[in-house]
Amino acid sequence: MLTIGQLAAYAGVTVRAVRHYHQIGLFPEPERDASGYRTYGAPAVVSLIKIRTLADAGVPLTQIARMLEADEATLAATVEQIDARLRAEIERLEASRRQVRRLAAGDSLVLPPEIVAYLDRLREIGASERMLAGERDGWILVSARWPDKVLEWIPAKLAQLEDPRLVRLYQVLSQLLETEGIDDRLANEAADIMADLADQAEAAGELDYGAEGRDEMSIALLDDLADAADKRAERLRELMRERGWDGWTRMQRVAKPPG
Repeated sequence: MLTIGQLAAYAGVTVRAVRHYHQIGLFPEPERDASGYRTYGAPAVVSLIKIRTLADAGVPLTQIARMLEADEATLAATVEQIDARLRAEIERLEASRRQVRRLAAGDSLVLPPEIVAYLDRLREIGASERMLAGERDGWILVSARWPDKVLEWIPAKLAQLEDPRLVRLYQVLSQLLETEGIDDRLANEAADIMADLADQAEAAGELDYGAEGRDEMSIALLDDLADAADKRAERLRELMRERGWDGWTRMQRVAKPPG
């Protein structure tokens, strides 16, 4: 006859597991002997080994008792159900593993390849990693809001990078983000370029942003992302207002401050 510790060691489980099985009614507790101790015989060892084997196979504890008492047909049907559940769980875990592996790919974790290629192009023209982090977050918001439209916009965005002014803007903003405090020379250069690009777009009738531009909540979120990215964003906004423009995502004409 075995003590609970000897039983647990023989069956390859912990004493805590045996007590848990007792508590939930899966493994009956023996009566105490004349000395007041609970001891276990060979049938208990066999029963516990069966429980451990089923539990190790992934069978929920709530189903083990029924399986131990089932006839052959019921047991086979239950095994099929458990097998199907385990296959589904394996598929879910494999999908999770693929997603975790994509973490190493950085941008491609939550963005489609076309946008990743655009971010790579920004990196090629000299955008800093901090600048790219802001761009990436913006594209995450845009992709979530307009998943069916976003890929249509990428060719135009890539074409815009053929404009040396825009290339220079990314370079200047990247330098600005790497400096301590406000570098007014860089900030003014960035504001000059942005105002120049906005003037040109206005003259060409390219400031009609369509239905997407009238999505006030999304525009506000994107602008908030830009404002929150760096404390110098407000200074850039001031410089843009001095040049008659405001907004990040949807550029709008504003009255220039007096003087």
